[in-house]
Amino acid sequence: MSREIIVVLFFLIGMNQVKSQNDEQIVMGTKHILNSNILNEDREYWVSLPESYSNEQSSYKTYPVLIVLDGNSHFKSITGMVNYMSSGYNGNRKIPEMIVVAIQNVNRRRDFTPDKIITRRKNDSGGGERFLSFLEDELIPELDQKYRTAPYRILFGHSLGGLLATHTYMKEKTLFNSFIAVDPSLGTWDAEIMDKKLAAMTTQSFKRFIYIATANWNKRNIRNRDRHVRLYEALNSKCEGEFPAKLEYFENENHGSVPIIAFHNGISAIFEGYGISYRDVESKELLTQHFQSISQRLSWDFNPPESLVNRIGYRMLRSRNKSDTSKALVFFILNTKNFPNSFNAYDSLGEAYEALGDKKKAIENYKKSLALYPDNEHAKMKVESLKKN
Repeated sequence: MSREIIVVLFFLIGMNQVKSQNDEQIVMGTKHILNSNILNEDREYWVSLPESYSNEQSSYKTYPVLIVLDGNSHFKSITGMVNYMSSGYNGNRKIPEMIVVAIQNVNRRRDFTPDKIITRRKNDSGGGERFLSFLEDELIPELDQKYRTAPYRILFGHSLGGLLATHTYMKEKTLFNSFIAVDPSLGTWDAEIMDKKLAAMTTQSFKRFIYIATANWNKRNIRNRDRHVRLYEALNSKCEGEFPAKLEYFENENHGSVPIIAFHNGISAIFEGYGISYRDVESKELLTQHFQSISQRLSWDFNPPESLVNRIGYRMLRSRNKSDTSKALVFFILNTKNFPNSFNAYDSLGEAYEALGDKKKAIENYKKSLALYPDNEHAKMKVESLKKN
């Protein structure tokens, strides 16, 4: 059973919280409680939805899910970064919009260690598999029920969280598709344990993408880097074909400072090429091939973003080059095929037909737009105007 709590998280940058009752608060997300039967405890998680999520015009959209471990530490920075990188401010749309879910800690040593750590004193490590069961069997189904999620999921973890992310990547079966493991604490895996884990891997892991960041630990740096490099090279040698992964070393960052920059680079590596400029696309075939290569690398179908295709179409429609004008139509048609429930895709296709002098097809597509969104005043006006002329 889950119970939702009032909105409590506010994104305040570069200023103290304003106490005046007249000032509006900038809401960053919502807080929720899920009673876990697997863990036998209440677990708190925070959710940030994309800017477009609540728009009535975007009600057909579904969104990938980013699950963030150590959520109390990383929620604000990662949510702000995802929002900026995906919302298209200043033309900066490098990644898809996504739902960010941050898990708050109860006992991170217990939850993030997949193997029992032997110490002189008793400890409760080794609960990683139970925690993963909580994520996959309880939390993700709840998210899928409550939100418009797409079944593409990314797991972000730092330190022990990075250890759990790495372990999950190496499993044969998981609901996660990509992983960002930031300075993972692989110290609990000696050479023997790592070799056993590598030997048990199947080809399923290599259908996923993993980004591993390693920081500068000063005097202990060689040991830390060696573990990460050894794992990466072993995975690379085991993978048949091109290894969908990236390892990056940050000379000027330590264990505590590396997560923010590593997340930016990691999410950029996963979605490399997603942010192609509308100015660089000359044909539908090249655009389709570009996103097919991304989909192949991530083992998931990512269509060219609707907003990108729309901008390409209008660029060509308004071009002084007549060959570009005629090519514009295929991009608007592509959007209606990829996003058949988008009223804006049909509205734009109507404009294209109108500009090309096909009044009948223009009216037909404006009417399709109105069927999806009756409040589309632009389409209403165009239908009435075209019928008169």
